Amino acid sequence: MKTLRLILGDQLYHKHSWYRNDDDDTLYFIAEMRQETDYVKHHIQKVVAFFEAMEAFVEWLRDHGKKVVYYKLDGRNNSQKLGTNIAALVEERGIEKFEYQLPDEYRLDQQLRQLADDLSIPTEVYDTEHFLTTRDELAEFFEGKKSLLMESFYRHMRKKHDVLMTRDGKPEGGEWNFDQSNRKKWKGQPQIPHEKGFRKDVRKTVKRILESGVKTFGNIDPQDFSWPTTRADCLKVLRYFCEHLLVHFGDYQDAMDPDEVYLFHSRLSFAMNSKLLHPMEVIRAVIEHWEDNKSTISLNEVEGFVRQILGWREYMRGVYWKEMPGYARCNRLDNQRDLPEFYWTAETDMNCLHHAIRNSLDHAYAHHIQRLMITGNFALLLGVHPDQVDAWYLGIYIDAIEWVEMPNTRGMSQFADGGLVATKPYVSSGSYIHKMSNYCSG
Repeated sequence: MKTLRLILGDQLYHKHSWYRNDDDDTLYFIAEMRQETDYVKHHIQKVVAFFEAMEAFVEWLRDHGKKVVYYKLDGRNNSQKLGTNIAALVEERGIEKFEYQLPDEYRLDQQLRQLADDLSIPTEVYDTEHFLTTRDELAEFFEGKKSLLMESFYRHMRKKHDVLMTRDGKPEGGEWNFDQSNRKKWKGQPQIPHEKGFRKDVRKTVKRILESGVKTFGNIDPQDFSWPTTRADCLKVLRYFCEHLLVHFGDYQDAMDPDEVYLFHSRLSFAMNSKLLHPMEVIRAVIEHWEDNKSTISLNEVEGFVRQILGWREYMRGVYWKEMPGYARCNRLDNQRDLPEFYWTAETDMNCLHHAIRNSLDHAYAHHIQRLMITGNFALLLGVHPDQVDAWYLGIYIDAIEWVEMPNTRGMSQFADGGLVATKPYVSSGSYIHKMSNYCSG
């Protein structure tokens, strides 16, 4: 039976069971499409990263003997719409069965469901084999409970996956959460190692994007692109984090400095959200390195990192699938103002906002406290409509995919869900910003 298997741009998981279970009649399909570049205005580095990763994944598939159809953005046969592309391939290639992996965004889930109904051939849907929970697991866990407390879900995940647990079922170190130990201000020491970069020449990809008319924003050096876009790259970044950054990650994970882009953060979010790395292999690598270096690496450094992946990341995905599609319309505070123009230029005299936004425009990156306590905090205080805040966050950050962006932004940051994710509006005065950074000095 001639089978067509769709691979989306954020489904680049090399170890998926698909690749052990196919034959000469299996055709894989990957496409760069205006449908995906244009549904929101994206940072140029984000579009480049996904296209570079997709192209590298196609090369890997072909190197492993797979038959692949790869539509580039400027391809002659590319209609720029997912459904039209697939329907045409089914007819042209005499496809007898269509298969796809569950998408992580609601809009794509609906689009593929409709496409499956429209095609005159059988369709089979597979799990992405990436997440540590099912789509419905969080909803089932909190069924009958009044609130969706992340901490209780995190403890459930620790037990379920036996992560940082002792043999008698207790949390390692006697505590579930070391968050209070993870709020040190960085004052110039310890020295921060340079990020693990790759100096890639991506001029061909940038040229293809610009000549196709895709509207982007942000900055890029096309001859010195430093984000990991292959599995080998991502594994190098993971090892680098373990060997050079983990030792101080937890202590300074909330710290901010105008002259430091990444501090001790891992830069692994794009690698995981594109599925080039599996979350459990990241967690295991970090814990194994800590176990081998307990004399120099404290437990709070490790637990803070594990909590972000095993707890917060899976929790946010669960909230997304529990609450969509209504979640995208939440505006409980009835905020109506426009996002200020300086969010697109960084041209503001407010020093903390200037640096956080400039960092985002230059690197398609800001860590969670810059996103929550600086840009998100100001938008909430100003009363900006959550649709506009969503669109900005979804576009500007290299790791932003709606399943993780929306509940973080609309829920945690903007309180638009009325307290489903956050127990109270997550606003902060200048005193906390001053405590965690040197933005306010001078």
